[in-house]
Amino acid sequence: MTTWNGYRRKDGSVGSRNYVAVIPSVTCANDVANAICREVQGTVTYMHHQGCCQLPPDLDRVTDTLISLGKSPNVGAVLIVSLGCEGTDHARMYEELKATGKPTEIIHIQALGGVSKAIREGTDIARRLVIEISGQQREKADVSEIVMAIKCGASDTTSGMASNCVIGYVADKLVDLGATVVFGETTEFLGGEHLLAKRAVNKQVADKIYQIVTEMEDRAKSIGCDMRRGQPTPGNIAGGLSSIEEKSLGAIVKSGTRPIQGVLEYPEHITDQKGLWIKDTPGREPEILTGMAATGAQFMCFSTGRGAPQGFPSMPVIKICGNPNTYENMKDDMDLNAGLIITGEKTIEQVGEEAFDKLLRVLNGEMTKNEAIQYFSAIDIHCLGPVI
Repeated sequence: MTTWNGYRRKDGSVGSRNYVAVIPSVTCANDVANAICREVQGTVTYMHHQGCCQLPPDLDRVTDTLISLGKSPNVGAVLIVSLGCEGTDHARMYEELKATGKPTEIIHIQALGGVSKAIREGTDIARRLVIEISGQQREKADVSEIVMAIKCGASDTTSGMASNCVIGYVADKLVDLGATVVFGETTEFLGGEHLLAKRAVNKQVADKIYQIVTEMEDRAKSIGCDMRRGQPTPGNIAGGLSSIEEKSLGAIVKSGTRPIQGVLEYPEHITDQKGLWIKDTPGREPEILTGMAATGAQFMCFSTGRGAPQGFPSMPVIKICGNPNTYENMKDDMDLNAGLIITGEKTIEQVGEEAFDKLLRVLNGEMTKNEAIQYFSAIDIHCLGPVI
């Protein structure tokens, strides 16, 4: 039986990392949170741009997403940094995260007397939290306790022919072993949503797949735009992708072939769900990586053809490159060379097994290349309405 070693949390989940998450409840608190993290090793923060002057549904969405980030099994303790007058519900954030059993603290910049005092107070608290969780030891975990997120970005023609196929192979293997796999990018289901609906476990799930695609298209139409004018992106086109349908067919490949169990909302956190799931997300990296980390994924497998190097603060991102030329040019950023499938040197199955071995090493603590160079600060939360 395949096992790995991770940090077991009080809710039963298992993390591949053991960070103190310094969570700004509003964009106005970003600089304070970032300053605290610069002072204290073992901390990460999320430099988002939301939390005030938004409509109530989006403020709830931001609050829920930040709570889900704090619930991540890769987070061992939480420090919330609040300005004090924001629209997000920082009190609910504190109560819900404290209820998980993780050490949880909150500071308020205005109540403390300003930025410099808040940085000093937050640094002292973060240092104490890091020391408190630093002695936790890794414990053996079963492969069925894995939650993998998947994504493709900076795609070209090799993505759908190689790297997405490798991730699809890994997704099927993990699902068959009882694990959980989550994929998204609703914007890249266009023209292929019927193929996903056919794999739904029931009509309710199939209808939900059609619904999220229709709602996504309707949001674009409401401002007089057609989604097909923004997809494929200029980079995709330069990489040889001719249409959104071609891009969608390649993107869907990375989900593998197993039945789709359901559709998760953007802020939603996985609890005991197993098998293959969709999360309703955009395709743009800062927002989808945040949504997938909020899911509770311990890591992500990210397919790229042209070379997308960024990661995420608390979720290791394994870059699998389908283009052999890109891999050679960006080997300091790419974790695995699926371009060997294009050159005929290896099969999808062979690279798929390499990817499976790699993800187990990452779960056990091996750093990804974007982690090693700390290229992961560009994150954001996907919202639906205007700022006001």
